[in-house]
Amino acid sequence: MPTITVGLDGSPQSHAAADWAAREAQQREASLRLVHAWEPQPRSYAPLAGAYALPAVETEHVWAGHMLREAESRLAEHHPGLPITTQQTAGPPAAALTAAAADADLLVLGSRALGAVAGFLVGSVALAAVSRSERPVVLVRADEHATDEHRADATRSASTGTPFRDVVLGLDLEDPADAVLGFAFEAAQRRAADLRVLHGWSPPPSHGYGAAFDAGPDAEPAEQVGHRLAEVLQPWKDKFPGVRVREQTVVGSAGRHLVHASRDAALLVVGRRNRRAVVGGHIGPVTHAVLQHASAPVAVVPHD
Repeated sequence: MPTITVGLDGSPQSHAAADWAAREAQQREASLRLVHAWEPQPRSYAPLAGAYALPAVETEHVWAGHMLREAESRLAEHHPGLPITTQQTAGPPAAALTAAAADADLLVLGSRALGAVAGFLVGSVALAAVSRSERPVVLVRADEHATDEHRADATRSASTGTPFRDVVLGLDLEDPADAVLGFAFEAAQRRAADLRVLHGWSPPPSHGYGAAFDAGPDAEPAEQVGHRLAEVLQPWKDKFPGVRVREQTVVGSAGRHLVHASRDAALLVVGRRNRRAVVGGHIGPVTHAVLQHASAPVAVVPHD
């Protein structure tokens, strides 16, 4: 059975992430793993006692165990039949969480919300996990609710009984990774949602957008980009005939446009190229922009 791993530290944002992960696990018919990662502290020296004092490891274990059991009980009540397990792991949190999710389909983390306009406050642990994880990572705001994924009902009230909002994909045509496209199409299919694909581009100094975008000798650059986008998406449309796709090309960086599109999205999907450098991973400028400012949950999908 596939597994979704969520990092839980007792904060409101981590509980919101657990709620989102539980809903996603039910959609995928997957199990849910709640993980608390903590970093052991070195022993401290007590001069008056003339001895080393052990850190409160036992206290941490007891508190974490209680917190995980409470979360497991609450989620089981709201999601009957969902297989849920808990795990405590020691080590630097980002490394411990990515290791715990190494065999999972997805790692879900919380991120403090700053409001609908400002978006996320992404901490160092979340950024480090996103940059190093070889599994897709989803960041969820502290104030995210199930109703936020759905369109308002006829009375403009929040509801979970209405259709899902769009899944929005930020697509790089210079590197249209199958892993990113597949994740977005599958997410839209599971939700019976539309998939809105957005690509940002900048015209080069010379007329045209390069041989890779040549739609004909008389085509304008924008037409060439649109033709290339349609060409990349067509095999995926054939593979997912039930997903309605809306394509959009915009001039300039896609980051600002993706942030705007996230205000009416169930999920925003972006890619991140794996860079296995000694100094660690890398998050590109578009991904960094949406992580800081998007209103919807953000899925960052690594690819080679």
